[in-house]
Amino acid sequence: MKKSKSIISERNLNKQSLILAIAAIVSMAFYVVLGLLWPEYKFYGIDLRDIPLVFVSIIGGLPLGLQVVRKILKGDLGADSLAVIALITAIVLKEYLAATLIILMMAGGQALEEMAARKASAVLTALASRMPSIAHRKAEDVITDIKISEIACDDLIVVFPHETCPVDGTVFEGHGSMNEAYLTGEPYQVSKAPGATVLSGAINGEAALTIKTEALPKDSRYAQIMKVMEDAEQKRPNLRRLGDQIGAIFAPVALLCAGLVWYFTGDATRFLSVLVIATPCPLLIAIPITLISAISIAARRGIIIKDPTVLERLPTCRTAIFDKTGTLTYGQPELVEIIVAKGMDSDTVLQQVASLERYSKHPLATAILNAAKQSPLSLLQADKVSEKPGKGLFGIVNKSSILVTHRKSIAKEFPEMLSMLPPVYSGLEFSVLINDKYAATFHLRDKPRSEGKRFISHLAPLHHFSKIMIVSGGRESEVTYLANIMGIKETYASQSPEQKLAIVRAQTKKSPTIYMGDGINDAPALAAATVGIAFGGVSSITSEAAGAVILDNTLEKVDELLHISIAMRKIALQSAIGGMVLSFVGMGFAASGHLSPVVGALLQEVIDGIAILNALRLIWQTGKMGDMK
Repeated sequence: MKKSKSIISERNLNKQSLILAIAAIVSMAFYVVLGLLWPEYKFYGIDLRDIPLVFVSIIGGLPLGLQVVRKILKGDLGADSLAVIALITAIVLKEYLAATLIILMMAGGQALEEMAARKASAVLTALASRMPSIAHRKAEDVITDIKISEIACDDLIVVFPHETCPVDGTVFEGHGSMNEAYLTGEPYQVSKAPGATVLSGAINGEAALTIKTEALPKDSRYAQIMKVMEDAEQKRPNLRRLGDQIGAIFAPVALLCAGLVWYFTGDATRFLSVLVIATPCPLLIAIPITLISAISIAARRGIIIKDPTVLERLPTCRTAIFDKTGTLTYGQPELVEIIVAKGMDSDTVLQQVASLERYSKHPLATAILNAAKQSPLSLLQADKVSEKPGKGLFGIVNKSSILVTHRKSIAKEFPEMLSMLPPVYSGLEFSVLINDKYAATFHLRDKPRSEGKRFISHLAPLHHFSKIMIVSGGRESEVTYLANIMGIKETYASQSPEQKLAIVRAQTKKSPTIYMGDGINDAPALAAATVGIAFGGVSSITSEAAGAVILDNTLEKVDELLHISIAMRKIALQSAIGGMVLSFVGMGFAASGHLSPVVGALLQEVIDGIAILNALRLIWQTGKMGDMK
C-alpha cells in the first residue's frame, strides 16, 4: 500500500512540475508581449511586464522550495538546494525574469528527467502492457469474466486462441500449443496437453485451453520478471551513489565560489549568475537515466538485469568460470543410441517416448523429438502428463504408462531393475519404464555451442580475462571432451554444488569473477561470484541467485552484456563529468561578469539538455553490440 501511495505522489509531483514549466513559459511570453505593448507602464511600483513573472516565481517557488527544504532537513544538501537560494536571491534583487527561468529550470528539469526515465523504461512498460486485465473463470461449465486480481489457486481459467495466459498453471482440458518465447527464449511453439505446465505471459495458439491455476497472479513467472525489473530500477549501485556524493560536494563548492565572487566584487548580481549556472547539476540527472537505459536495452535484447551493480562490476572481472550443460553446450543433446530390453522394439519405444517428450521442457526432449522426426515416426496422443523434479516425466500413451527417469531414481524406486541397465555411459542418458517394466536406455551427447570457441578466444585479448575455467557436475570424459573443443585448459568435473561454491569463492578472493551457469543447481556459485550470469530459460527467475539472466540462451548475449556495461559507464561519466565541466566554465564567465543571470539560466538549460540526450544515447542503440568475430 505504501508503494502505491509513493507512486501516486510521484505522478502528482511530475504533473505539478509539468504545469509549473508550462506556466513559466506562458508568463515569459506575457513578459515579451506586455513589453511590446506597454514598455514603461508601472503598477504600484512594479513593472507591468514583471507581474506574471512575480506570480509564477512565488506560486511555483513555494512548492519547489518546500521539496528542497525537506531534503536539506534530511541532510541532503544537493545541487537543487542552490536553485532555491538562487530563486530567493533573484526575487530579492527583483530579477523576476531570472527567477522565472530558475522555476523553469527546476520544474522543466524534473519533467525532462521523468520523460527520459519513461523513455528508458519503455521495456518495463511493454512488459506490463502485455498482460490481460481480465481472465475467464470456468465453474460448472459457466465461463465468467473476472479481474486478474480475483484469480485464486486451483481455479479453472479458460485461455482463448491468441490470448495471453494470465497465470501459471497446468492444462486441465484441451490440446494445443503456446508461444513462450518472451519468457523462455525458445523461438517455437510448445505443445500443450492435459497435465502440461503453462506459464503466465505465454501467448496461446489456435485452440482454447482450460488451465488449473497453481499460483496467484502476483506469484507467477511473468509477475516475477516484472518485479525483478522494477527492483532493478530502484536499486542504487555505487556509480549512482558516487553521483550523489559528488553532487553533495559540488553544491557547497558552488555556493562558496558564488559567495567569494560577491565578497570580492560586491556585486550581488554576479553571485546570482554563478548560482544559476551551477543549478541543477547534470550529474544528478545523467547517472540515473543512463542506468535505466542500460537495464532497458538489456531487457530488449533478452537480458534481465536483476542487480544493476552487475553493470559496474562486469568490466572489472578477470576470471571467467563456466558450467557445462546449457552454458557451453546447447543443453539440447543429440540421440546416439537406444539400448532396448529383451522383447522390446526400439522404434516403438522411441515413438512412445517422443509422444510424451513433446510436452516436456527438459533439454533432452528436443533430441528425442528430432530423432522421431528423422525416423520418421508419427506421434501418439498423450494424457495425464506430469513432470516433477527428481521424479521424471510420466504420462499415458496408447493406453500404456510411460515413465522417463534416470539411473538414481531407478535405484531408489525400482532397485530390482538395476541389473537390467546397461553399463554407465560417458555422456548423457535416461531410462524408460513402460507399465512399470524396464524397456530401454537412451544414450545422448550434448552439442557444443557454435559460438563458444569464438566467445572464449576473445575474452583474454579484448576483455582482459586472465583465467578461463570449466566447473561442472558432468563426467570427466564429457568435460574434457568439451574443454578440448573450446580451448579451455583448466577444468573441474563431477563437482557438487558445494564444491562449485568453494572453487568460486577461492577464485573470487584472487580476482573478480564471472560465473555462468543454468541458474538452477548453480545458485550458490552464482551468488558467490563477483557477477553471476544465469542462462534462465527453464527456471524461475527469482529463485536464481544471479545478477543477470540471459533469456535467449547464447554466449553472444553475454558479450552484448559486457559491451552494455562498458557503454553505460562511459556514457554516465561523459554526461556527469562533461556537464560539471561545462557548469564550472559557465561559472567562471558568470564570476567575471560576462554572463547575466538570465543568460546563465538559459545556458544551464542547454547543459542539462545535452546531459540528458547523451544519457539516452544508449537506449537508442539498434545494432549489434559486441566484438566477437
